[in-house]
Amino acid sequence: MKKFVMTILIVNGLIWGLLSNIAKADDYNTAVIGHVIQSKVNGENVDVNALMSYELEKLAHKYSIEMVSILQAYLPAILDGVMTDLRLQADEKYKCALLKDSKIEDDCK
Repeated sequence: MKKFVMTILIVNGLIWGLLSNIAKADDYNTAVIGHVIQSKVNGENVDVNALMSYELEKLAHKYSIEMVSILQAYLPAILDGVMTDLRLQADEKYKCALLKDSKIEDDCK
């Protein structure tokens, strides 16, 4: 009985070990290239324009997700910079409004 249980465990371990290596993230490109080659060998036409548009959509999605995470990380610094610029512009307008009818000319036109 022990040998049977050990055999089952070893077989299960081997199966899980082999199956876990089947699908990897970088196998997508290999699968697409393999499909295109297989279609050409079988004499089928591959819609290259559709394939390119799908690939571009995939890349655009990937980079948009990356940009959202970057914006999320740097948003407080960006907002601080925008607020500083707006504050400086408001101060400049207020200073020019105060100096409007005076003899002091300081970059206000």
